[in-house]
Order: sequence, then C-alpha cells, then structure tokens
Amino acid sequence: MSFRIGQGWDRHPLIQGRPCILGGVLFEDSPVGPKAHSDGDVLTHALIDALLGAASLGDIGQLFPDTDPQYAGFDSLKLMKKAWNLVQKKGFIFQNADCTIIAEQPKIAPASQTMIERLARVLGVETNTISIKATRGEGLGPEGRGECITAMAIVLLETGKDS
Repeated sequence: MSFRIGQGWDRHPLIQGRPCILGGVLFEDSPVGPKAHSDGDVLTHALIDALLGAASLGDIGQLFPDTDPQYAGFDSLKLMKKAWNLVQKKGFIFQNADCTIIAEQPKIAPASQTMIERLARVLGVETNTISIKATRGEGLGPEGRGECITAMAIVLLETGKDS
C-alpha cells in the first residue's frame, strides 16, 4: 500500500449579480459571484484538480474545457462526480481532503458543514474525511480587495491494486 497526494487551486473574479456557489452550496445573500463558464464553484474545482493530480489524470481544464458549450453553467458537483469516477477506475481510495477558501465574502463558516456534507456525498466518503477552512485577504491582494475568490485543496489517495 502507498499513498498519492494531489493539490488543486482555483481562482475566479467576482462580479455583481452572479450566483455564488461554493462546495455545492448557493450563498443566496451574496451580492457577487464567480465569473466562470461553469457554475464557478472554486472550492469544487480545486478539489477536482487535487483528485486528478493525485491520480495523474491531468486537470479540470483538460477534462471539462471552458470552450465546450456543454459545460456552460454546469453544476460543478456533477463535474466532480465524473472526475471521481475516473480516479476510482484507476483503483484509488479516498483518504482525506483539506480545503481552504480565501475571500472577503461571503461568510463561509455558517455553511461549511453543509459544503462538507455535499462534497462527501458526491465522493461517497465520511464527512470527517473532508476539512473546509476559510480565511480573508485582510485587505491585501485581489482576495482582500474583494475582486476574486480563491480555493485550495490537498487530497490524499491510497493506491489500490490497479493504480
């Protein structure tokens, strides 16, 4: 038995009037949301890239290009399910994920458990294997100025017999 680590990172500019979805949760009170081809869920996108990276399966842009009209407005949890199916086909077993969201808004903490539950459901794992933290830019950089939202994820996969 051995382990593989994957890291994912995603950032999208924030614009007025766009829905803000993170970890499959709609933040209804947010006046801004990520500008994106899909639903702009940066947390799920970072987690997808971490899963794919740990399995050496490329990245989200290769699997679900933003030039493909079928992914316009697409639900990122469905993208993650497709990516996770590919990872599982290679024999990998999910161990844990640690995620961080960097943004001035929306407030993440009140919805973090719901995000964990939705991500865990899609991956078919226990909620205690996923961690979501949030931090602010404190006025520094594009996150601190409220111009964008960024997410990072690290995943640990156990190698199976086929991986």
